Amino acid sequence: MRPEPTVVGINRTQDGAVAVARGAATLYTLQKERLSRRKHHWGRLGDLPTLYRPAMPALREPVDLVVECFSSDDEVKHIEAYHDEVRDTLAFRGEPRIVTISHHLSHLYSAFPPSPFDAAAAMVIDGQGSPVRDFTEACGYGEETPPDLLEVSSFYRWERGGQPECLAKQLWDGDWDHPTGLGCFYYLLTRVMFTGEGSEGKVMGLAPFGRADAFDLPELTVDGYEVSIPREWLDLFRQEERFSHFLDGPGTFQDAADLAAAGQRAFETALLRVTAWLRDRTGTADLVFAGGTALNCSANGRILRESGFRDVFIPPSAHDGGTAAGCALYGLIECLGETADFRWSDDFLGPDPEQAQLDEAVRAAESDPALQVEHPGDDAALAGRVADLLAAGHVVAVHQGRSESGPRALGHRSILGDARHPAMRDFINFRVKGREWFRPLAPLVLAERAAEVFDVDRPVRFMQFAIDVRPEQRAGLPAITHVDGTARIQSVEPEHTPFLHALLRAFDARTGCPVLLNTSLNGKGDPLTEHPADSLAVLTGTQMHALVLGGHLVVKRDAAPVPADWEP
Repeated sequence: MRPEPTVVGINRTQDGAVAVARGAATLYTLQKERLSRRKHHWGRLGDLPTLYRPAMPALREPVDLVVECFSSDDEVKHIEAYHDEVRDTLAFRGEPRIVTISHHLSHLYSAFPPSPFDAAAAMVIDGQGSPVRDFTEACGYGEETPPDLLEVSSFYRWERGGQPECLAKQLWDGDWDHPTGLGCFYYLLTRVMFTGEGSEGKVMGLAPFGRADAFDLPELTVDGYEVSIPREWLDLFRQEERFSHFLDGPGTFQDAADLAAAGQRAFETALLRVTAWLRDRTGTADLVFAGGTALNCSANGRILRESGFRDVFIPPSAHDGGTAAGCALYGLIECLGETADFRWSDDFLGPDPEQAQLDEAVRAAESDPALQVEHPGDDAALAGRVADLLAAGHVVAVHQGRSESGPRALGHRSILGDARHPAMRDFINFRVKGREWFRPLAPLVLAERAAEVFDVDRPVRFMQFAIDVRPEQRAGLPAITHVDGTARIQSVEPEHTPFLHALLRAFDARTGCPVLLNTSLNGKGDPLTEHPADSLAVLTGTQMHALVLGGHLVVKRDAAPVPADWEP
């Protein structure tokens, strides 16, 4: 019997990650940050043997092919050393075979093949991808195109069973005195207000507190698929002190909020115009969207409502961490000629949990006099006990099964709270997450009840779209309703997340509310937890009250629930 074809995909740049596609339908993927405990950790030499292989058993089995992607010259120049490391670390069937593909192509393969569509328009938009000289797709660029130009957006049409057709790319010369494209724009918008990688979500959360017309700025210039940034914006971005409120500078909160609002509106308007160009060019009913800008759930909500596409699919790992999955699927389809039946119906793609790690964490909890370990016996009893704690005003985390591959916690590495509680959002932001007060927290909702609470007409599984909370529901759900009346929802179905669905049903039975607050299981400045010990450390290191560990429940002794009038 022929062994199942196995392809390893590796992203070697920002949000370093590895993926393993085994056979037609099995996919594992894991980001470096989950192991190193450093958010957005870049891929580097040494990752494969020291981090990924020990953590992912699938990498200790024979493989047929490795496909990798880069978007940084600093990494490309070490390519031979990387290839030596691959050959030394993995067991190949036959001669080692290593293929390198360009950045936007890897995003594309993470989005369309695992989508539910038979045909779609596709767009990839981020800060920057590969230079022209490294393109591994037919894009219509000849020798006259400068080889150092960088892709910042790419547009495609694709029918299942055929090849993707590249319709256009916006290119940029890398000159930061003349930045271009939507990804560059949002990067500059973020950098003037916040430090560190991955702060774009802070800008998105801050925007509804501001006045979008406060600075009388022009719209971004859109010509078909190309977006340029008017000089007025670039001049404003240089006024760093004015917008330094969150950088311990003299700037005011209102100025920062106004700039966030103006930038978010400009981004959304330009993105919708580009999306309209793509719809008109392709004539297709459905859209797939990937790249870092696809994490902007406020803009995504507008695409869903206003773009004219029938449906929109965004992979849960739309950021660079998802390109490892794209590499693996590219290798399976294009290099090995295999069928790829994997569909992104859930995002629990981390390594299979190791019982020894869970047992060790439970023993550590049992030896801690401040903790009590309960063993409810089955999922129904566990869901009922957790629902009681949540309804009483406790904060409970869940660590179960394979981890989420993307940046959103979807129920396997989650912190949960009562969405009705007037102080729950502030308590979690300040006492558990250690983050800014204006950051919204997201809801989980029973899929069969979602339309009662939110203005939604389809499953929304991956927290990628800001959806309106129905006006009559907003006052009763203060912990998950943002200041603009929206929420980044996850509709929960029993076939994909059975424990979470049972928990929501139990909570609904006790309270009449089919909604819970959900945020990622991590402490201040940390990535999502991967191992049971990581999650236990969040419980003991914060004011969280309890933690589900597999089938066990770890509860802090004498932990008081959050008072309704709690203030930071």
